[in-house]
Formats: sequence, C-alpha cells, structure tokens
Amino acid sequence: MYDDNLAYDSYEIIEGEKIMSPSPFKSHMYIMINLCIKFGSYLRGKKIGRLFTDNMDVHLPDGNLVKPDLFIVCDRRILKDKTTVYGVPDFVVEILSRSTMYYDRNKKKRIYESNGVKEYWIVNPFDETVSVYILREGKFELDGFYSFLTEDEFNDLDDEDKAAIKTDIKLSIFDDLTVSVDDIFYDLED
Repeated sequence: MYDDNLAYDSYEIIEGEKIMSPSPFKSHMYIMINLCIKFGSYLRGKKIGRLFTDNMDVHLPDGNLVKPDLFIVCDRRILKDKTTVYGVPDFVVEILSRSTMYYDRNKKKRIYESNGVKEYWIVNPFDETVSVYILREGKFELDGFYSFLTEDEFNDLDDEDKAAIKTDIKLSIFDDLTVSVDDIFYDLED
C-alpha cells in the first residue's frame, strides 16, 4: 500500500526559492536511462569521472542547491559524503519537463554558467533535440543544436538541410566520447 506521507521530498533551492520537483514522465526516465548506459559504459573502469543522477544534492559555491538530472564530477575532492556534492560538476544534463523548463533554460543555465560548469546539455524530449553549451571565458556558448529525425523525416529534407543536421555530440570534457542523438532518444514511448 502506498502512503503519500512517505513520498520523497525532492526540491532545489534556486536563487533563494524552494522549487519542488514533480515525478518525471516515462520519456524523461527513458532518456535518463539511455544517457546513464552510454556514460556509465564509457566511465566504467576509468578513474576520470563519476556519474550521478538527480538523487544527489549538489551544493554550488554560490549557495544554490540543485539536483541535475544527470551530471559528471571529475574532481573527486568535491564528493564529501555519500549523498551530497559540495562544488561544481564538470558536466550537467537537464531533461526538460513542462513544469521545470523555464528554470532549466534560464535560471539554472545562468547558475551553472556562473559557477563554472564546463558543459551543459538541455535535452528536450518534446521535440527530441539537445542544446549543448560549452563554457568559454566564463560564458556559455551554444556549441551545437542536435536533432533526432526518423529515417523518413531525414529523407524528406533537401541536401542542404541534410548537411546541416547534427546528430553526433562530442563531449568537450572527454576527447574520445561521442554520443548520438539516436542513443539519447532510443526507444521512447509515445
């Protein structure tokens, strides 16, 4: 029997405001699982970074408390205990939901930028796109906008549009890791 009183109280503190995090949709979870498989497989056996999901509190130097959907920490010194990170992740992914997209695209993007996150992905499950931001000279720059297209959608494009479509994302923090949008949006339910 489910007891609402035992529900996990998940929240973030964004610019002094307590923001409750609702349970994600299935497509959100599928994307997270796909990314965990890809990044986890890459990091397995290497001592170059640790992968975490939104069950971990991240206390940023500016006082904000965030729970990124997925993040990688390369500097293990900021892993002070089993449930909390005190410092700045190197890589952050936020998967948009209707209730959090304003924060992910605006406030959290500014917060990650000002705290020095090196790479920030905004994954949009609604139109199956990924916006990749790289920190350069203290500011996020849009490094690329990546789209998932079915084979039919791709074939309907003219040659110029086909050439402009980006589908493989090269991580800036790891020289030898590329993620395909096909891997990110694999097997999503309608």
